[in-house]
Amino acid sequence: MKRVAMTALIAAAGFAGEKQMTTFNFDSDMPGRPPNGFEFALTGKGKPGKWIVQAVDDAPSGKNVLAQTDGDETDYRFPIAYTGPELKDLRLSVKCKPIAGKGDQGCGIVWRLKDKDNYYITRANALEDNVHLYHVVKGRRDRFAGWNGKVASGVWHELAVEMVGNHIQVFLNGAKVIDEHDDTFKDAGKFGVWTKADSIIQFDDLTATSK
Repeated sequence: MKRVAMTALIAAAGFAGEKQMTTFNFDSDMPGRPPNGFEFALTGKGKPGKWIVQAVDDAPSGKNVLAQTDGDETDYRFPIAYTGPELKDLRLSVKCKPIAGKGDQGCGIVWRLKDKDNYYITRANALEDNVHLYHVVKGRRDRFAGWNGKVASGVWHELAVEMVGNHIQVFLNGAKVIDEHDDTFKDAGKFGVWTKADSIIQFDDLTATSK
């Protein structure tokens, strides 16, 4: 499977093992087409989402970004673009830019994903000015932690999560905004990006590092 960015094994200082880091910056992909190396799914109802690579002037790195461009207004609609390798303990980060959406402007990351209906998700919403943390079990999304604070529309943000065991920490633009514990998903899973309802979102520099 062709990677859209680099995959590297990095020796972890002070540890006998190695940390695996995978980064997707989409700069090797063709604009107007879906990115290589990703699968696509939908939690909930409505249209499945349209995931394409776009060339934009303000990309955080290089020239290309990944965008979800279908503004279907179905409320319980969560398009997902996901990839591997499967990781359990990890740091996952992405740059995301809310572009449009009347009902939602939510950009999220998913991890320990088993399938379209079972995973963890944290998301920042520019219309609600908050960051929420959920687990999705059998397609049902339940919030178990959150933070209220400014999430601007039309600008790039960095959303990140670290999970080791059952300990979850969420970061927005480098500041920790959520610190929680949860035992819903204990095994490794895939990771990726997520939007809600009519959210039009751009993503860049999706990076997963094993912990």
